This record gives sequence, C-alpha cells and structure tokens, in this order.
Amino acid sequence: MKAINKRGGVSIVLISTLYSMSVFSSEPSVQDPYIEGFKAYAEEVKSYSNDLNHSLLSYVDEVKKAEKQVGYIGKALPIPKATKVTDGVYTVVGSMIWHNPSNFGLNNNLSFIIFEDGVFVFNAGANAALAYSLHQQIKAITDKPVKWVAVENNQGHAYLGASYWVDVGVKNLYSSQAANDQFDAGFERTKQEWSERVGKNITLSARNVSDQFTTFEDKMVIEVGGGEKVYLYDFGPGHTPASTTLYIPSRKVFFTGDLGFNERMPVFFKYTDSKGWIESYEAMMAKIPEDTIIVPGHGTPTDMATLKRQTYDYLVYLHTQIEKIVEEGGGLEEALTLDQSMYQERPVFEQAAQNNVKHVYNEISGGDF
Repeated sequence: MKAINKRGGVSIVLISTLYSMSVFSSEPSVQDPYIEGFKAYAEEVKSYSNDLNHSLLSYVDEVKKAEKQVGYIGKALPIPKATKVTDGVYTVVGSMIWHNPSNFGLNNNLSFIIFEDGVFVFNAGANAALAYSLHQQIKAITDKPVKWVAVENNQGHAYLGASYWVDVGVKNLYSSQAANDQFDAGFERTKQEWSERVGKNITLSARNVSDQFTTFEDKMVIEVGGGEKVYLYDFGPGHTPASTTLYIPSRKVFFTGDLGFNERMPVFFKYTDSKGWIESYEAMMAKIPEDTIIVPGHGTPTDMATLKRQTYDYLVYLHTQIEKIVEEGGGLEEALTLDQSMYQERPVFEQAAQNNVKHVYNEISGGDF
C-alpha cells in the first residue's frame, strides 16, 4: 500500500486504514496513534536528517488535514440510536442525568431533519466524538449531506462539537446572537468545565468557531428545499439567557431547546431567569400550534399539553407558592418546606428541587444567589 500519491497527497486507501486503526476507550482520545507514531519517528530522525524530519512533519500535517475533511474521529460512541419522531425527523435522546464520562457529555437531545436539499442538525454535540457518532447515524439513514447546523444555546452540550461540523464542510451554522456572544466570551471556561466533568481527551479538540455562525435576533427563516422552511425563534430568557428553538410547519414538529423539559426535572443555574422562562414559554405557546409534535431539550418527544404540565406548570407552581410565602412575611426556611413531592420521581429531583426553590425565592425577594 502506498500512503502518499505522486502529488504528495494522502490516499483514500490511507484514510480507510486510519478509520480501521482507531479504538475508543471509555474516555475516547482525540490522539491518532498513526499520527503519533509518525511524529515520534520524525523526532527520531531529526538528529541526522533535517530534510527527512521536515518531510515527515509535513506528511503528519497532510494526514491531520485529510482526517478533518472526512470527519475522522474513530469508532462511533455507544450512544442511543436515533428515534424517528415523524417523517424524516429523528432525535437521539440524551441521558437524563448530569454530563459525565459514562454518557460522554450526551445529556441533551441531538436531532436531525432530512430535507430535499440536505440534512439539518439541531445541536452540535458536546464534543467532536459525539458529533461524529451522530453523523454516522445520519449516514446510515440517508446519503444526503449535512448542510445546516443550529444550536439551542451557549451550553457545552449544544455548542462544543461545532468545530467538527465546520471541519467536515458545513457552511451554514446558526445561533441566536446573544447565545453566540455568550459562547464566544465563555469558551475557555466552558471547555475547561466540560473537560473536568466529561474528560480532557474527549473535549481536547473543541475549538471556538463562533465566528462561523450566522446569528439572528427573535426570528430567522431558512429555505431548505422542496418548498419547506425552517423557522428559528429566540423567545427570550429561561434556563439560559438566550435559546434557539426550531419549528418546521410542514412536518408539524417543534424543537423547544431548553425552554422545554419532559420527564426530567427543570434545573436552575445562577444565570437562569425563572420568571423570564415563564414569559418566554407563554410567547412560545402563543406562536406554536397545539397539535404540534414536540422534541424537548431534555426528555423524550411528546405533545404540547404534556410539555406544558412538565415544564410551564412546574415553573408557575414554584412562583405562585413562593410569592405567597414572601407576601406573608415568610423567609427562605419556609420556602424550603414547599411540597414538591409530586415531582420526586423525575430524574435529578434530589439535586434540583431545593436549589430551584432557593433560586426562585431569591428572585422574588431580591436575595443573593
């Protein structure tokens, strides 16, 4: 087998060999043993041949470039198989618990829609390995290329895998303006946090590609072929300060991003605006028809009525009850006795319930977070 063609390029045979050589462990490494071997060889010959050293390093650069272009990561991760939601619409339902090495950072939903002109991916994934694994599932269903990628917010599981899609040639990436700005400003912190929580090796290759995104405020409409359109909306703050949702009227399907939690307990962070979340959800309900199929940011696909009970009604319940406590002169101690037992079967209830009460109490009373 010849690894380099006459023009010095990397051959297709080499690429297929590279695919067969890589093996993932429980924490996949982005280091290719083939490339690492050539780098070590280049270092070895450096003492007696600078020309050969430079030639080998140049070859390593060509291999790395070729790998990125074909989306080479290694063997696909053992993530859940995509669920068919409706005609041409699929979602991989992520873990209901926190991001950690056992779920590779997949604790949200990664979705894709097959259109006449190509495939639209919603959420880039938490790392290149997840993005690659999703891509392999797409390729098993359709030979159409991925042409569009949108991310639901600035969080790591939505955004850190974006550099993979850039590397494989996706030109059309979308985010709300505010979320893109937040991701750009916090990239190093986000990458560090996800490296510590999920694994350094699997997160290592993530790059800040926020400058590659087309951004919007409030609404954007994208033509995707066959007379179909994708509508991107940012209905306002909630779980995160900004959030992209995706609506396809022709398929009667709506992707809520983190405005919607089904089955899993909603979680509040320091930056969560729980009152704004209620208002954003109301704006969403006013825009999206009741008979629409819903793919939430967390949890399995459902209908509008179920998602309302799971997310909106919970938010309203917390605010209504804690407002009463504050109005009657009660403090945080009284607020923490609020009955949330009707939600105790939901994943991450133990970690989220008391924190959510504290958060809403501080929002209403003006306390410190």
